[in-house]
Amino acid sequence: MKLSVRMLAVAAVLATAACAPQTSGNSSSDKDEKTGTLRVWLFQEVNNQPKEQVVDSVLAEFEQEHEGTEVTVEYIPVETRAQRIKAAFNDPSSAPDLIEYGNTDTAGYVKDGGLADVTEDFGAWDEAKDTDPTARQSVTVGGKVYGVPYFVGVRALYYRTDVFEELGLDVPKTQAELISTAKEIRAVKPELYGLAVGGAYTYGAMPFIWAHGGELATGNGGSYAAAIDSAAARKGIEAYTSLFGDDNCPAAKCAAMTGNDTITAFAAGKAAMAIGGDFSHAAVEAGKVKGAYAVVPLPGLKAGSIAPAFAGGNNLGVLKSTTHRTLAVDLMKRLASKEAQGQLFEAMGFLPTFSDVRQQVAAKEAFVKPFVETLAADTKFVPASPAWAQIDAGAVLPTMFQEVVSGKKDVATASADAAKKMNDAFGSVG
Repeated sequence: MKLSVRMLAVAAVLATAACAPQTSGNSSSDKDEKTGTLRVWLFQEVNNQPKEQVVDSVLAEFEQEHEGTEVTVEYIPVETRAQRIKAAFNDPSSAPDLIEYGNTDTAGYVKDGGLADVTEDFGAWDEAKDTDPTARQSVTVGGKVYGVPYFVGVRALYYRTDVFEELGLDVPKTQAELISTAKEIRAVKPELYGLAVGGAYTYGAMPFIWAHGGELATGNGGSYAAAIDSAAARKGIEAYTSLFGDDNCPAAKCAAMTGNDTITAFAAGKAAMAIGGDFSHAAVEAGKVKGAYAVVPLPGLKAGSIAPAFAGGNNLGVLKSTTHRTLAVDLMKRLASKEAQGQLFEAMGFLPTFSDVRQQVAAKEAFVKPFVETLAADTKFVPASPAWAQIDAGAVLPTMFQEVVSGKKDVATASADAAKKMNDAFGSVG
């Protein structure tokens, strides 16, 4: 069988995303063809080649075992996923059969009617019994399963050991020390960002908000109210946005930076510190700083504490509109199998969603330790509401950060405006 893997040009994706229509619902296909072409969309990573190699090996075996079947893969930017995937829900004729999606998107995609219910398939999958509870929860809405966990991820503090040794610096033990250390490095080495930060790096900013006692929203059971404008949340926003400036990471360059951008800067030797995930390990190892960095949990407000981290990760899901449901479910399980997740860890540093596999890799690789420690601390999640996809796609929080760092609004005004947008989104979904 011929293995066909296609890479989308970023420009083409952005052009398509810009004109994507709004979702108007979706319906199940009445076809379940056992041959033909399966289309898969996966996320583009900072250093994507190792991921491609793992995926290619799975696809090669899949195609060999399914005569007359071919798989094409498109790697799409995470930042434009919302527009692209919602457009696919709206146009089943051009939609993929299987997608990778962020665990924050589950509720919204289910509400949009785009994901297939795979509860029975998941229950019949022998490996599913070892999926950790948090990961399983990330694919569950209303008691039904809409995909399989692909990997889990949390963020920690990457720092340049050579820079710290040269300047005689101690590793920050509190967020206050983190901020002051970043600025100290920048003062001595103006060619470096002390700590690479991004105005569009929502998940890098959240630990600052949570460490100060703030929340994104309050509520449960699908009913939420924004809390981003609370006094505690504002303290966290102030702490994070204080890192944007000529004394650390100039707003003109850093306001638009994403999480991937900050890791790219660190890996290229342009930053002394960065907040990166276990999933960033491969990109950093492939960069100029290989052998000259270490990772520790991101510190909280008190010495010895760990800042609450976003319990992230990605899932794989079959689209309800697929005309190859059986094949798509089979491929989904293969891509997310214990073997494939173990290979993804080796290639990318992605933490497996299976408890037993995670224990195995943690015993083998020292770099996993700070991330496992962070997972064991106070991890948090975004509101489990379909509105989150709307809030995320609307860049509500990045806009808030960017308004502050650009000087257009103060923290109180920007957070109040963000809270209003969030409440509008929560209200729109009931």
